[in-house]
Order: sequence, then C-alpha cells, then structure tokens
Amino acid sequence: MSEEAKKPNYSADSIQALEGMEHVRMRPSMYIGDVGVRGLHHLVYEVVDNSIDEAMAGHCDTIDVWINEDNSITVKDNGRGIPVGIHKKEGVSALQVVMTKIGAGGKFDKDSYKVSGGLHGVGVSVVNALSNHLKATVYREGKIWEQEYEKGKTLYPVKTVGDSNENGTMVTFSPDNTIFQDEIVYNYDTLATRLRELAYLNKGIKISITDKRNKDDEGNFVREDFFSEEGLKEFVRYLDATREQLTSDVISMEGEKNGIPVEVAMVYNTSYTENLHSYVNNINTHEGGTHLSGFRRGLTGTLKKYAESSGMLDKLKFEIAGDDFREGLTAIISVKVAEPQFEGQTKTKLGNREVTSAVSQAVSEMLTNYLEENPSDAKTIVQKVILAAQARHAARKAREMVQRKTVMTGGGLPGKLSDCAWTDPEKCEIFLVEGDSAGGTAKQGRDRNFQAILPLRGKILNVEKAMQHKVFENEEIKNMFTALGVTIGTEEDSKALNLEKLRYHKIVIMCDADVDGSHIATLILTFFFRYMKELIEEGYVYIAAPPLYLVKKGAKKEYAWNDEERDAIVDKFGGSASIQRYKGLGEMNAEQLWETTMNPEFRTMRLVTIDNGVEADRVFSMLMGDDVPPRREFIENNAIYANIDI
Repeated sequence: MSEEAKKPNYSADSIQALEGMEHVRMRPSMYIGDVGVRGLHHLVYEVVDNSIDEAMAGHCDTIDVWINEDNSITVKDNGRGIPVGIHKKEGVSALQVVMTKIGAGGKFDKDSYKVSGGLHGVGVSVVNALSNHLKATVYREGKIWEQEYEKGKTLYPVKTVGDSNENGTMVTFSPDNTIFQDEIVYNYDTLATRLRELAYLNKGIKISITDKRNKDDEGNFVREDFFSEEGLKEFVRYLDATREQLTSDVISMEGEKNGIPVEVAMVYNTSYTENLHSYVNNINTHEGGTHLSGFRRGLTGTLKKYAESSGMLDKLKFEIAGDDFREGLTAIISVKVAEPQFEGQTKTKLGNREVTSAVSQAVSEMLTNYLEENPSDAKTIVQKVILAAQARHAARKAREMVQRKTVMTGGGLPGKLSDCAWTDPEKCEIFLVEGDSAGGTAKQGRDRNFQAILPLRGKILNVEKAMQHKVFENEEIKNMFTALGVTIGTEEDSKALNLEKLRYHKIVIMCDADVDGSHIATLILTFFFRYMKELIEEGYVYIAAPPLYLVKKGAKKEYAWNDEERDAIVDKFGGSASIQRYKGLGEMNAEQLWETTMNPEFRTMRLVTIDNGVEADRVFSMLMGDDVPPRREFIENNAIYANIDI
C-alpha cells in the first residue's frame, strides 16, 4: 500500500464527482470547444440548432436572432414550443428539465426528431450553465410560459405570464464573464455567415439577424434576412460568384439513398483549385469523411466512364488521376444522418460507412443524367479534366525539384535564410519579411537563438490564378517550402503536408503597415490557405503588428499602433509632441524593430484562424481571383477600416 493511501484524509470523500451543470462550469471547453471567441459564438449556434431541429422536423419556418445592446443574445422561433408539462421522472416542468439537465431534450426521442442538427448535441442546458442570466419564454397551448436562471440555477418555477395565439420558443442569455477569457462582444459578421449557411442548408426557412448595437444610414438597426428556395444550388452560386463558370448551370440533386437524405450541388469553373465543402446535419465537416469519399468515388467513376466512351482520352499517353476530375470544381455535399459517428482530431470527420455508397450512388445517377442531357457541358468538363492531367504531370516535375531541395531530403537551406541556433520546432519561429532591406534590419534585431529570418523579394505569385506547376516553380514559394522543411504531398494527395518535419511552430508574416504590405501579406495567406492549410488549422501562422507611430517629447517616447493610441499619447505628453509615421519596416532601426515587433515580452501578433472554411474560400476567391466588380464592392464597403497611404 502506498504512503498516500495510508493517510486518513485520503478516502472516497476525496474524490470529487462533478455532475451536470457544475461539470460544465468547471470544464467548459469540453462542451463548447474553448472559452475564447469561438466558444462564445458557439453558444448562439447551440440555441439556434434547437430551432433548426424544429424546422427539420417540419414544425418551424422562421428563426430570428438579435444581438442586444448589452451583447446578450435573443433567439426566437415559431416551432411547437418546448413542452411545459410536468416531467414524470423529474417531477418538474419539462422546460426546466431541458434547461437544467445535461443530455435532456427531444433529440433523444426518435419519434420527436429523426435527425438533429449540431455536432455534439450538448444543447441549451450548456448555454444556461455558462450564462450569467438566461430567460426562457415558451408560447404554447394559448399561453406564455416563462422561467429564468442564473448560472444554470432556476430562480423560480415555470409560470404563466400571459395569453398568446403564437407557438414557439424564445431564449435570451448573457454569457458569464467569469467563464469567457476575452471581453464579451459578439461579431455580427461571424454570426451572419453561419446563419446564411444554415439558410442555404435548410431551404424554405426564414432566418434573420438584427444587431441592436448598430444602426444603418436610415436609422434602422443593422439587419439581414436569409432565405433560400433552391438550397445548395443557390449556395454554390453564392460561393462561385467571383469565378468564371464553365457549365451552363449548377449540377444538383436531392433525394434519399438507403434511407439517408443526400443533397449535392456542383459546378466547374476556370480556376485551378478544388473546393469541396461537406456537411452532416448542418455541421461543416472540414475533415471530410465517408460522405466525401462517396462523392469522390461517384464523380471519378462516372466522369471517367463517360470520358473513355466519348473517345476524348484516346490520344492521352498517361492515366487520369482522381485529382484531375476535381480541378476547378466547387461542390457542396450535405447529408442527414440519424446517428452520426465522428472521427478525427476535431471530431468533424464522418465515420458512418453506410454513407459512402449512398452518396456515391446519388452522385453517379445525377452526373450520368446530366452528361447525357447536356453533351456540350460534358465535352467542356472532359476537356478541363484533360488539361488538368497535363498540368499535373508538369507539376510533378516541379514538385520533385522542391522535394529534392528540402532540408529533410538532404538538400540545403535557401541562401537568404538566416536560421536560428535552436532546433526544437516548438521553441523556434521564422519571420517571412517583405524585402531585403527590412530583412537585414530583422536579422540584426532578432534573437539568434530561436528566431529565423527569410526575406521575400517583392510580391510572391498569386496562387489563386496560377496553375500548380507554376506555383512549385516560383522561387519565393520554393524558398518557403524549403525553409519550413515540410514535404509536399504525393501526386495523389498533392496538398497534404508532413507536419512532423516542420522546423518552426511560429510562422510570422511581417510586412510593412501600408497598402503594398497588406497586399503581400494577403498573397502569402492565399498561398498558405490553398497549399498549406494545415499550418493555419494547427495554429502555426501569425501576422506581425509593427507600430504605425513613434511619439516623442523630450526624453519621453511611446509607440502607437493606431490613430487613437497616437492621440492618447500626445494628450498624455501634454501636446506638441513630435510624431514619426513608419511607412515601412525599413524605417526602424534594429533595436526599435526588436522592442516593438519581435520581442515576445512586448510584441503584438495576430493568430490566423479559419472560423468558417466555406466563407474563407469565397473571400480569397473574391480578393485574389479575376473578377473585379465583387472585389471593388468589397473594398468600397470596407474602406473605412483601411489605412491608405497617399
């Protein structure tokens, strides 16, 4: 027996058993992912998911969301309303059970909900547990019912507060500021993007969002309404609005295979990227899974069979690979699964094997019919596939050259790279610096133990408009691959990276704080998003934030990162201070660059994250693609946030 076990105070009572709401408050990240910005917004999605479930069951067609003045959230639907009768087992109102018991709710009753949305299904009770205050109002049976809670605990029994002919549920909650790390401020665009997505995924449902914190030019609260009649077909048009379409219309189908509802929409465009987005019960499965495998199998098999029978492949001297059929393809696959099984690191990879054949059959039937009925489009698609195959062979040679030069395969590091002394990737960071001048300053100012510097010459290739072999032939891109040490995927999986070989766990984009610098940073981010997305997903990519101003008065000096900080410092110094505006990193000396932008104790860096992969794909396509009008409109709408040097 151990000495610890002999101690009298070590007994069964020493084991802390947390149940239900207490456990949620003690371990919130287990339920909502994190206690940062993502977790904060996840609370809204959980409440909205309840309303979506009512809609999927055919009992609701309108969902309204409000961001209130105090950053509390209200969600209201016109569903059946949460039952308010006494729950036989618990002896209290069913509303109270739903709001205060983890795992309670109609989703577990297959007669009530055949399919429910949401990935974890943690439900509104978790939102209640993580809220300072929550008020549930139910419109049901001709009456209005109400109950309020503080940090998950009821303030009074469910009571009637009036009469109403409406049906539905309204929930208003204020997140607990002792739980969430950052200031509780909801981002309108983040919520609007998710609600727009839900409207496309659930056609026929009206979803709105109103921001009571802001008003438009006419004095009304900022508001957007989302509604889709055609579902995924409209979703694909929205995503591909900035790309040149190759086929005459979106290819789509909706039906049920082997008892699994399947909806697919796809279109070919002139780009060189593959954009596949998959959903299970309204949740974006960015790691893919069996439904995505089924789509690829159905697409490749059907197109290959058609291409071979058409005779268009007769003169081709090499085999066509699966990637070739998906170049320039934008597709959305949505399935509804009664009991989804998720795998993968973030539990967003579908594992249900029966889904593969269901989606494969659905896609095969859809494509076979379309190709037969649209011979002109069919020819255009096959020609695109052949061009992709030819480009792939050219890219393979370019990729092999990069592979041979990477440090992990025996080649040397880029000549311009000033490497660091330490070799532990977790402790090392690399700065991708705009230009040789700023690169020289960064080399002088850095800590050589853990900071590496790679200067980039000018603006790198815009990968959004370049064929793959051109990307791998670009000198600056080759230098980045080689310096980072990652190996590029095989021909069959050309964008998979071997992150085990990554030499730095902080990759910092450091550009001038001007228009050109912003453009270069966007070009680099586009490259990472299209060819090294795993680096962003793993949290390795950052953007440096050099100061814009140096304010001096006598012996006093302070840096400012924006105009408001500059003005505040001038006031603090008593006015008439001298102000230096940094237009580029090269204007700082090595000591200034270190203390403001590179010193881990004082610097500010922005972590690059992907909140919504579908929206990120659309934005990169708009900003970096060929279509000018959408880009101009975006710049005009966001010019207020930009710093423009004249």
